[in-house]
This record gives sequence, structure tokens and C-alpha cells, in this order.
Amino acid sequence: MIDITLLGTAALFPLPKRALTAAYLFCGGHGILFDCGEGTQTAARRAGVSLMKADIIALTHYHGDHVFGLPGLFQTFSNLERTEPLYVIGPAGLQKAMEPILKLAWQTSYEIKLIEIPPEGLKLCELVKGWAYEAKLSAFPTEHRIVSQGYCFTLGRAGKFQPDKAQALNIPITQWSVLQKGNSVQVGDKIILPNQVMGAPRKGLKFIFSGDTTFCESLIDAATGADLMICEATFGENEQEEVANRHGHMTFRQAAETAKRADVKQLWLAHYSHKIIDPREYLPNATAIFENTICGKDGMSTTLHFED
Repeated sequence: MIDITLLGTAALFPLPKRALTAAYLFCGGHGILFDCGEGTQTAARRAGVSLMKADIIALTHYHGDHVFGLPGLFQTFSNLERTEPLYVIGPAGLQKAMEPILKLAWQTSYEIKLIEIPPEGLKLCELVKGWAYEAKLSAFPTEHRIVSQGYCFTLGRAGKFQPDKAQALNIPITQWSVLQKGNSVQVGDKIILPNQVMGAPRKGLKFIFSGDTTFCESLIDAATGADLMICEATFGENEQEEVANRHGHMTFRQAAETAKRADVKQLWLAHYSHKIIDPREYLPNATAIFENTICGKDGMSTTLHFED
């Protein structure tokens, strides 16, 4: 299962009850923080989220309202005597963008490793010990005023273990769990592969975080079939599409159109303009297109479960 908490839903600058962009994914004792705008630490405390368990911070782009929470968070981790490495992922230009932020954070009690995510994505168990074998994080290009990317987190689900096949191959019971985790075992002079004792893969889970973007095909393609998408929706009115496009953002209606075309299960709207006092006022503009749309708010959370 995957726990998702929306920490901040504001755009440009924070409001009293609306922190800047951030969301937190927690899976099997490990976490990923998506963006880190001003107010992220306070928002996490209000939501009961421990950011100390984050292994990865995934940045969508380097505008201030998505990264200005980083220096304080880095210092907090040091004050709490963190020792595990922290991986910071971002689009092209990561090293240059992080230089002033790392200077502000000064010396840390842990190593900060910068990664520009490869096209094939990252198998998280190969990056951080303890992540589920089937967990993967990948990035996709989005269209904003500067280079930007969204993120896709998938948690695969292996087929059911078939004890009769394992017994027929004389595999000791003590080795069964090794195969279930996706690793091969040796029995006598033979190497047994997981697919020899596992059924067909079952449907996994998929989460999408859009970051800042205008309406674009790459987001639709990446989000196809997602269980949950958190999508920017800076402007509420349908008539604001032109200004939204000009600034590299979307309206509620465009976010809903993205969700509909991608056939996602649920859409959470976020990244609201400061001029939107109550996002629910504009929600009908989205639900008219995609019914299962929810106005995200700070601290909102859900748990995604595998299908039976």
C-alpha cells in the first residue's frame, strides 16, 4: 500500500492556511517528498508526517515556491542528527540550482546526493536499502516557463507464489521468500528464477505528481491508468485558459480533461492561485469533465491499496 499526504496547495506565496507546494509519499517505512516549498515543515507537522523518513526529495523545477523550504529542512535533519544519505532528484540544471541552497544549509550530518533521474527511471531498492523490490520512480517532461518534470511512482505486484511448483523443483521452504522477493536461488547445480514459481504479475499501484505545467500530452501519457494524480490547477475559471497557458499553468477544467483522457481513478487539484479563496467554488468546472475530482487541501491524505 501507499500513503499519500498533500502538504501544500498554494502557488507563488504561502497563505495562512495554505503552504506552498509539497506532497509526501510513504511506502513500507520509506518516504519521498515531492517539492519543498516554504512552509513544508510546518505543514508536515500539522499533518502528522515525519519527513525524517524521507529518502528522496523529488523536485519538479527550480522556482522558489517549490524549493525555498529546502535549506531549513536540511538544517532540521542535521539538528535531529540524521545520518542516512538524502537523495535530491530534479530536472536538468540540478547541480547549479542546488549550489546556493546547499550553501545556506551549511554543513550537514548526512550526505546529500544529487541525481538527475535517468530516462528508464530508478528502481528504488537499488538506490536505498529497504525499499520494496517492485517500487520505481520515473520522471516525465512537462511544459512550464523553465525546464520542468513530473513524477510517476509505481509499486508493482508480483504474481502469487505457487508452492506446488516450488515443491516440484525441490526448493527448500527457507528459500521460498527469496524467490517471492524477486531473487533467484540455487538448488544443487540449478539456478531457479522467480518466474518459475510465481504466477503472472498482478495489477500494481500508480501515483502521479504533475508539478507546474500547462496542458500537455506528456502528462496525459504518463498518468494513464493512475490510481491517483495530484495535478496543478492554478486558475479556477474556464475563461482563464489563455492566461494559464501563457504562464505555464492549467485551469481546473484543463486538469480534469487531463485526468479524463488519462483514465485515472482519482484527481486531486492543487497549486491554487492566491486569488482563489475557496477552491470548491470552481470545482464544478472540473467535475463537469471528470467526476472523481477533489479539491486538495493541506493535510489531506489517503491510502492506496492493491486490488483484491
